[in-house]
Formats: sequence, structure tokens, C-alpha cells
Amino acid sequence: MREGGLDAPIRHPIDWRDPDFCDAEKIDAELRRVFDICHGCRRCFNLCDAFPTLFDLIDGSKTGELDSVDSAGFGKVIAGCTLCDLCFMVSCPYVPPHAFDLDFPHLMLRARAAELEQGKGEGLSAQLSKTDRNGKLAALAPGLVNWASDTGNSLTRPVMEAVLGVHREAALPKFHGKTFALRARRSAPEVNASAPAHGRQAVLYATCFVNYNNPGIGEASRFVLARNGVETRVVYPSCCGMPQFERGDIAKVAESARRVAAEMESWIDRGHAVIALTPSCALMLKFEWPLILPEDPVVKKLSEATYDIAEYVVDIAKNEGLAEGLGALPGGVALHLACHARAQNMGAKAAEMLRLVPGAELTVIERCSGHGGSWGVMKQHFETALKIGRPAARQVANSGQKFVASECPLAGLHLLQGVDRQDGENKPDTETAYHPIELFARAYGYRG
Repeated sequence: MREGGLDAPIRHPIDWRDPDFCDAEKIDAELRRVFDICHGCRRCFNLCDAFPTLFDLIDGSKTGELDSVDSAGFGKVIAGCTLCDLCFMVSCPYVPPHAFDLDFPHLMLRARAAELEQGKGEGLSAQLSKTDRNGKLAALAPGLVNWASDTGNSLTRPVMEAVLGVHREAALPKFHGKTFALRARRSAPEVNASAPAHGRQAVLYATCFVNYNNPGIGEASRFVLARNGVETRVVYPSCCGMPQFERGDIAKVAESARRVAAEMESWIDRGHAVIALTPSCALMLKFEWPLILPEDPVVKKLSEATYDIAEYVVDIAKNEGLAEGLGALPGGVALHLACHARAQNMGAKAAEMLRLVPGAELTVIERCSGHGGSWGVMKQHFETALKIGRPAARQVANSGQKFVASECPLAGLHLLQGVDRQDGENKPDTETAYHPIELFARAYGYRG
């Protein structure tokens, strides 16, 4: 056995239907095996809250080793993992095929699945993960919902904090009355027949966030693709299941995978690429779903046909070339690379895409925003999330760039809150964190 390894990381299928998967004693044994390796390495000490929590547990124990740590303390470590996958993809030298066979995020997922089976995690805060239901209800009265969720609302936000556990200062995404899927049915941008990539066809998987919270990302994507000759359809059977995945509800994720894959199969068979508009959803379609349902050929077919939106635009640029008409983005861009984009192992495609803009001025930020899905808005995590994201927020504040962008809209929202807490005269004068495709559309003259 050699120390560390240079081989590409591989992941095992998630054996969630095996009775041993949620066996408490076997999970504890595996937690202790993995935690002991992490204790001896400590390379991931600054990635998220899970690792410093673990190391503090060990260092404060009687022997200073894992053998004197009570397993009751492991819950805080498990709760601190945001499933960002950066330890697995970027930092850990002991991931498979190394003999230590260490997959920290998927072990935390397994532990959460066991907790869910025991009835833990079923409180009112679990309602936040039901994004399709919440989005449909909010669309009935978006003005009222957005008023109630505004951080300046001293009447409703304390109630949300008490009932749902959402920190009263955490910025929450807004809702729209007209979903992206509905808007797409009513109109479509004209496809540029003279573009080098004319003839391509793609399905845009709307994602719950774009569909209910920010249809502008989807409309900007359709504009850019149409300008480059790509005919698009918008398809949204349901959420990808990432919110349920974070909670360990793997069976629900499997349901979503089957439903979405079945809807997409006919489009793929007719030659359409599938484009996910947010990186967490692209990660689910490409990598997590095939590990949850490794025997499902339709899920595998979908994973092989899926692109992140920036990845797809860069693919056009490299293979056929982009359509003319790109202009500059005066003032420059501070671009945050989302953890779930980095975990796709495709390279920094958002940065590649924005560098195609003439005279592009780009500050690329590769530190975690600290948000971690719904994790960072909860009362017990919000201040920790801002602390984790402080280095990234500091880079944004010191960048001197006009625009702030993040591949993850929730991370962008969280980063702006971190920037507000920074000092400095060069802070971006903006209340908006853009998706990179929105800025790319802007460079083509799109104004929404």
C-alpha cells in the first residue's frame, strides 16, 4: 500500500437497499474507521464545519484519540457536512481506488439515512425540502410570500425562525408567479439559422430553483442558445431531489430519478442534449443518480447526455464556434465557482465561458461560499456558514469588479451577505449575484 495516490477517484454505488446500510452498529464502526483516518491526516480542516467539529471532539477527549470519544458526539459532525463533495474530489488522498476506500460525504449520507429511518429529521424544517410543493403554493401569491420572507420583515421572520428554524437574517430566494416552464410554453426565442452551431437541439431541465425562483436564468440560457443556433425545449417533470438527498431520503431521490429520466428518454433518443441550469442538479443527473440506481439503463443514458449550461456553451465554442455579436462587460466580474460545479470534474467551465467575452476581466474565486444548500440558512448554522464563506466574501469585496456571479444562485445570495460584512472601498456596488449565463447573455445584448 502506498501513502496517498494519484489515480482518478472512483465512487461505489450507494447500496441503500441493503439492510446493513442503516444498521446502527455497522455505521458506527465505519464512522470510527473513517474518522480515525481523518484524525491522522487533517488535510480537510478548513473545508467545512464537519472536520473542525470532529477534530475538536478528538482533541478535547480524555486520550486525545478517537477511542475516548463517545459516539453520541458524532451527530454534530454528520450535521456539519454539506455534501459539497470537495473533500472527496479535491482534497482526500484516500478515496477509492486507494485501499483505505474513504468516501466521507457518502458516509455522512448513510448516517443521515439511518437517522431518517429512526424518525429523526422529520420536524417542520423538513418541509423546506419539498421544493415543488412550496414553489407551486408560493406561485399563487408570490408578493405575499416574498414580503413574509424578506429579512427586513420583523413580524414574520422571527416566527419563521421559531417554527422552521430559519435564521431571521438569512437571505431567502424570491418566488415568481409565472414559472420558467410556463413562460417557455408561451414564447420561444428565434433560432439563429446562420450560427455555426445551427442544427443542435437541447432540452433545458429547468430545475426547481430556476422554475420557481429565478426564471431569468432559464430565459437567458434560451436566448444564448438560440443566438447560437440551438433549438431548445423546456422540460420539468420534478425536482432532482437534492434537498431530499441532503436529508438522507434516498428512496425519494430514486423516485425523482426514475420520473425525470423517463421524461427525458424520448428527447435523448431524438438527438437532444439535456442541459441542467444549476450545478447541484447537474451533479445529481450526471453522478449521484447513477450511483443510486446503477442498474437503471435510462438513468445511465440521461447521465451521459447531461451538460451543465456553461459546459454546453463552451462545447459549442470549441467545436463549431460561437455566433458573432458578443460585446464587452465593462467593469469586470468576480466569479465564484460553485462546489457542485467543481465536483462534476469538468473543469472551470463558467470561467472558460466568461473568458470568451471580449476583453473579459475576471476574478475567479474557488473558495466555498459556506451556504451548503438549506444548511446555511438554519438558525444553528447561519453564523458558521458566514464564517466559512468569509474568505470567498473577502475576495469578492477586494476584487474591484462591477459584477458578482456564482454558478450556484443560493451561494451567490449568501456571498452578498458575507460581502456586506466586509470593509473596503472597492466592494461591488450591487445587490444582485448573477448566474454566469445571465452575464454571457448580457454580453450578447440581452436585457431580459
